Amino acid sequence: MQPGSNKIDAALLGKIVLARFLELPLRRFDRFVARVESCDGFSALAPWVAAARIKGAQVATGTADIAPHPVALSLGEVREAGGRLEFVYHREAFAREYLFDEAGLHRLRSRQALPQELARILHRLRLINSRNRLTHALMQALLEAQAPYLRSGEPMSLVPLTQVQMSERLRAQPGLSVVADAGRISRLVRELTIRLPNAKTIPLIGLFPRPRQVHCYFVDYVIKKEKTWIAEGVLEGPLSDEAIAEILAREYGLHLLRRTVADIRHHLAIPDCRRRRHRMNYLTATEGFSPLVPLTPQTLRTVVPAHPGVYEIRAAAATYTESHPLEKNALAPEPHGVVYIGSAGDLRKRLGDHLRGNSGNALLYRYIVEGAARVRFRVLSDGWRWVERELYRVFCETFGAPPLCNRMSP
Repeated sequence: MQPGSNKIDAALLGKIVLARFLELPLRRFDRFVARVESCDGFSALAPWVAAARIKGAQVATGTADIAPHPVALSLGEVREAGGRLEFVYHREAFAREYLFDEAGLHRLRSRQALPQELARILHRLRLINSRNRLTHALMQALLEAQAPYLRSGEPMSLVPLTQVQMSERLRAQPGLSVVADAGRISRLVRELTIRLPNAKTIPLIGLFPRPRQVHCYFVDYVIKKEKTWIAEGVLEGPLSDEAIAEILAREYGLHLLRRTVADIRHHLAIPDCRRRRHRMNYLTATEGFSPLVPLTPQTLRTVVPAHPGVYEIRAAAATYTESHPLEKNALAPEPHGVVYIGSAGDLRKRLGDHLRGNSGNALLYRYIVEGAARVRFRVLSDGWRWVERELYRVFCETFGAPPLCNRMSP
């Protein structure tokens, strides 16, 4: 505010306008750029203003280059080419830059030959420049700072990074014509999303994790892995907070106090090891199952009875072949190896259908045909469908996802 006046200082007003402009959602920003470039005033400025693209920026050339997304428009996507990461914008407007003949515009102003409407358009063009230049500088810095995470999509690869640290990094760059303070970065990234090479869309603000957030990812990962380790027989029971801290230090070089692990676990709403031990898990749910046997015609004839029951099929990692094009993008089984849970009124017949590829589950047959599939089962006189549903539920609770080849819950 100017002393003795209710008027806002022009410099302060400019900062407020830019701050609000940085917060514009992408679709509104895209429409804003389109409206400015389609108005008559923009055409009238052609002798002094040229529309260009920010140096080094890449833009998707067509809709075929942009993976469909049902919810919101993304700023762009991270791609890997020639061993290096690059960012490709999803709209030309997001990489737009306007080049001004400053000397010519100065002469117009000095002769008072610049209409007010054209001056307003120039102001809008400079706002677009400020936003896009800051965005581009930010994305290039993030490609470098968070490269391991952007390549893998694994949250544990994130590097703790604050917006203040990013501001300091950007300010050290020569040639950046816009002030990159932490407040502006915060306003800019608040609503933006980007797409990773694995096609996952993430909020841009997620690339600024605090150390505590990264620690949460590690603790959560180890506790989820303990379920697999128990199923494999590596562990006899859930890990204590002290044991989790030891694993993090030994395997990842992350040194956390036991009470820090406990605090993070409480934050994640994960019970302690005693309470986790008492929870019904997949290992206890499959008590009474037969030993694992190869899923072969001979096994079906000699081991598997023609009685009702539930069964579990495990498989080693499968490889893609041209004879099975539908499964080109199939995922490798998890370490526990379970790819399918089912039930049948005749176990021998049903497993025979799976073995011959007559069960209507092409993905399951893809794993079985590799020749390394194994099966275990439990004979039940009745209620096998209910037991299958319960087994499926406990599996999902234990491992966080259904078996790869169960296309729907039973």
